Amino acid sequence: MFQRTIERAIEIVGVGLHKGKSIRLLLEPMDSDSGIVFYRSDLGKSINLSVNNVCDTKMATVIGNEELQISTIEHFLSALYAYGIDNLRIVLEGNEMPIMDGSSISFCLLFDEAGIKELDSPKKIIRVKRKVEIEEDGKYVSLEPDTIPVFDYEIMFDHPVIGRQRYKFEFSKKTYIDNISRARTFGFARDIQKLQSMNLALGASLKNAIGLDEHKVLNSEGLRYPDEFVRHKILDAIGDMMVMGYSMLGRYRSFAGSHRLNHLLTRKLLSDEANYEVVAVSRLGNKSYAKSFA
Repeated sequence: MFQRTIERAIEIVGVGLHKGKSIRLLLEPMDSDSGIVFYRSDLGKSINLSVNNVCDTKMATVIGNEELQISTIEHFLSALYAYGIDNLRIVLEGNEMPIMDGSSISFCLLFDEAGIKELDSPKKIIRVKRKVEIEEDGKYVSLEPDTIPVFDYEIMFDHPVIGRQRYKFEFSKKTYIDNISRARTFGFARDIQKLQSMNLALGASLKNAIGLDEHKVLNSEGLRYPDEFVRHKILDAIGDMMVMGYSMLGRYRSFAGSHRLNHLLTRKLLSDEANYEVVAVSRLGNKSYAKSFA
């Protein structure tokens, strides 16, 4: 299996979830071993995708430094993971990724339109070698070795529509598109005023999120999956693992996880080379892994 990029440049315009501003997004192909690079065209500054560049995880995963920030990258990175893209330049006129419909399906369709190109260099991934875990106030996230990428997530909300949900997802590109990509982010009406007073969620609407009052879903079309809430959490987790810059081979587990805990987990994994290895897919001796990206 070889590294991937897109065949041709492609662009869209969308709204940022937190600032509510129109954002132009341009995707450009890159050569082997270039990695994932974000470029703020309004500032003329670049930043590489890296766990070390994560600067905030309160309401989204944000990368940045003293010169620039780019927020809400997790949905885009989730689609990037699913399509096995290793090298890409992401050009933005603004400080966050467009939210689109609150899921990752728009980015999947964008990759389909741009086309996927295989490059000459072998594809490398992060293989989890031993279990690492973060636990905090009864919540936890963990990574452990496995022969396929698995995302096993459980949530519990004191809300009649959500309650306790668990979903175990064995990764393949096709099952991702069918079962995960259309799951939208969600929020509670009672929180909107507070968030907007903090200059957050200014672009939120029922067009890009599932809205809930104290009793029901506010979207007239209802849910896309009966357990859309936990599926979206898996979508987020896949994106947060992609912050490492590579696809991941291992089993991810979570109970009531968050962007913050996911970030702490990836930092802990990468803090000790005994926990992981960066390995070419061809060395895995695992043909089913490569087929999962077909």
